[in-house]
Amino acid sequence: MKRLDRIRAIRQSLGDRKPSVGGWMQIPHASVAEIMGQAGYDWVAIDMEHGAIGHHQLPDLFRALELGGTLPLARLAEPHPKECKQALDAGAGGVIVPMVESAEQLLAIRDACRWPPAGTRGVGFSRANLFGKHFDIYREEAQAPLLVAMIEHFRAVEEMQAILAVEGLDAILVGPYDLSASMGMTGQFDRPDFQSMLDSIRRQAAEKSIACGIHVVQPSREELKKRIKEGYCFLPYSTDAVMLELAVELGRLPTERP
Repeated sequence: MKRLDRIRAIRQSLGDRKPSVGGWMQIPHASVAEIMGQAGYDWVAIDMEHGAIGHHQLPDLFRALELGGTLPLARLAEPHPKECKQALDAGAGGVIVPMVESAEQLLAIRDACRWPPAGTRGVGFSRANLFGKHFDIYREEAQAPLLVAMIEHFRAVEEMQAILAVEGLDAILVGPYDLSASMGMTGQFDRPDFQSMLDSIRRQAAEKSIACGIHVVQPSREELKKRIKEGYCFLPYSTDAVMLELAVELGRLPTERP
């Protein structure tokens, strides 16, 4: 399946409020990406914000993901036009934008992701269009890459109605750690105030017919099923590093260290 076809399939699922489950990569190695790409995810996001991953590493990571028919996405390091251009030119099928707090900010990023006439992103040969070989095919893709806005601060919740009204927004994604930190309760997800905030985000997204997602950080299938039942449908499932750590702990021999 071609990248544009995968984008369309995921966009259709989100539009129908069907769950789209993806992976999350922080380890900058193509072998890890190849394993993740073969794991059956709809997409895998390369974490440019918290992962130790440089722009020059994206093409190889994206190639490895695509070997397994998985759409590569990029969680940008920051909401900046340069970040959009570099990730998309490298072959990302869309971007996950951190720390979105206003509609104006999201509009600027949306336009920076799109080639004219839909946006303002610079047009050129790149890995995304095989350096010009697939220029005409990519022209259509570049009109509307997947666009996911991260809701990570209480100020974003105060601006939710305007953010959700931005044309071209495919989904919002709650970043639970940053959101709880902005509320002065870092990682305290069971607090009633935090749960009330989640309810408000999910309700407003449903009212505007925008897919809502949340990062399920610990690899728990029961937690994933719970979130889907709650109505979340854009779901990053754990991270490569967290899963590796869990596997190491489970596989460690039950012997005492000297």
